[in-house]
Amino acid sequence: MSLIDDIITWYSAHMNYASITALMAVESSFIPFPSEVVIPPAAFVAGQPESVLCATGNYPVDVLLIVLFGTLGAMIGAIINYALSVWLGRLIIYKFADSRLGHLCLLSGEKLERAEAYFRDHGNVSTFIGRFIPGIRQLISIPAGLSRMHFGAFLWWTFLGAFIWNCVLAAIGYVAAGQMSLIKEYSNELSIVLIALFGVGIAYIVIKQIIKRKRAKN
Repeated sequence: MSLIDDIITWYSAHMNYASITALMAVESSFIPFPSEVVIPPAAFVAGQPESVLCATGNYPVDVLLIVLFGTLGAMIGAIINYALSVWLGRLIIYKFADSRLGHLCLLSGEKLERAEAYFRDHGNVSTFIGRFIPGIRQLISIPAGLSRMHFGAFLWWTFLGAFIWNCVLAAIGYVAAGQMSLIKEYSNELSIVLIALFGVGIAYIVIKQIIKRKRAKN
C-alpha cells in the first residue's frame, strides 16, 4: 500500500473541514497529492442522509463548506509556494527541484521551466487558468513568486481558480458517487472544457473591445 493509499484510508476515517483544509493545502503546495481524492469523496458524503452517516461513522459535512474550506486550503498551499519562491529565489528553488528530495516531490528543473514559460506567456491570469491544468496546478504559484507578482492579484486569481475547480470536483463527487476512476476521468475532461470556455470568454471580451474602439474612432 502506497503513502497516498494510507492517507486516503486515514482521510476516510477523519473526514472533516480541518482535514479537508490540510490535505488541500498539501495538494496546492509542491508536495504531490491529488485533489481528486479530497473534494469529491467529501461531496459524496455530504449528499448522504444523516442516518447513513451515523451508521458508517462519517462526520456530517456541508457541500458549500467543503468547497470553501477546500479553497482555503488551496490558497494556503499556494501562498507557501509563493512565499518560498520570493524568499529563496530562482537559484535555490531550481537546485531544490533538481535535488533528490525535489525528485521525491516529483519536481524537476524542467517542470519549473515549463511553469515559468506558461506564466510568461499568459501573465498574471495564468495563476487562474493554471488551477485547471494537471501538472501546472501545483507549480504555477512558484513562477508567480519568482516574478514577484502583486500579492493582492495573486490571491484573487488563486482564490477564483481554486474555488471554481473545487466546485467542479464537488459536482463530480455527487455525480460519480465516489467512484475514483470516474472522478479522475471526468475531472480531466472538465478541466479542458473550463479552459475552453474561459478562452472563449476572453476572446469575446477582446473582440467586443476592438469593435467598441473602432466604432468610437468612426
